[in-house]
Amino acid sequence: MFKHIATGLLAAALASTAVAQEPKEIAFGIISTESSQNLKSQWQPLLDDMARKTGYKVNAFFAPDYAGIIEGMRFGKVHLAWMGNKSAMEAVDRAGGEVFAQMVNADGTQGYYSHLLVHRDSPLKSLDDVLRNAKSLSFGNGDPNSTSGFLVPGYYVFAQNKVDPKTAFKLVRSANHETNALAVANRQVDVATCNSEAMDKLKANMADKHGQLRVVWTSPLIPLDPLVMRKDLPEPDKRKLKDFFYGYGQGGAQEKDTLMKISKLSGFKPSTNAQLVPIRQLELFRDRNKLEADAGLPAAEKQARLAEIDKKLADLGKQL
Repeated sequence: MFKHIATGLLAAALASTAVAQEPKEIAFGIISTESSQNLKSQWQPLLDDMARKTGYKVNAFFAPDYAGIIEGMRFGKVHLAWMGNKSAMEAVDRAGGEVFAQMVNADGTQGYYSHLLVHRDSPLKSLDDVLRNAKSLSFGNGDPNSTSGFLVPGYYVFAQNKVDPKTAFKLVRSANHETNALAVANRQVDVATCNSEAMDKLKANMADKHGQLRVVWTSPLIPLDPLVMRKDLPEPDKRKLKDFFYGYGQGGAQEKDTLMKISKLSGFKPSTNAQLVPIRQLELFRDRNKLEADAGLPAAEKQARLAEIDKKLADLGKQL
């Protein structure tokens, strides 16, 4: 009898040890700036290195749009993710996320740019041409949670010119950067949003399509993309993941090559939610312009809501 008990205890102990040695699974979310197949080939070497250096089992998490990554983090299916500033803001506000790192460009520049693209043979030569002829044009807007594809042109192109793109154009559709650029190159839409990083990738991978495009508007500099993790991750896991990213790119030629293929990067530096302040200001500026233009809103209510936005803007200004 005692032999059976001892055997049972030994089996339980071995099972417990086996469970304890199972690697922790980490899901890394990747926003859909282009096809999942392309993104997987670019990011998989980094994810493999993460698994090797941290001991975690690292799984890539793809979704057809930015919202899918945000919702994945909200419901615990995504533990950390590469995001744009706008989607990172949504993840911080709605999905329990926190910014912990920021991409660093290989050439030392501090950001990237939003663009409006037209076909190289288009008669449209400027932003004024686009806005003046909008009623006869089809427009490829960005994902609603994209910083450079939606928020930045939404403010600088449309809000500042008091234009609603949903009604200004003959046709509007939303897609990721690569899809928008290819739609213009293939004459499926007349004008579309994109960004400088996606244009560089297109030039490297599909030079013939890149050659069909012309930029008619460029934004002010946009802060480079952040990495976001769930703030309720255990502190030892947070530390291990942060150490991996902060040191990545210093481990030899293979890491450097991986970073260049992802987005011509040299690495990642520490960052916080404070990185998102300029993006929050853009959203509030846009909301303020819409509110001021709303002729159907009672004056007292409008003033109260404007004052509320102004207070938020003032509070954000103190964080810079």
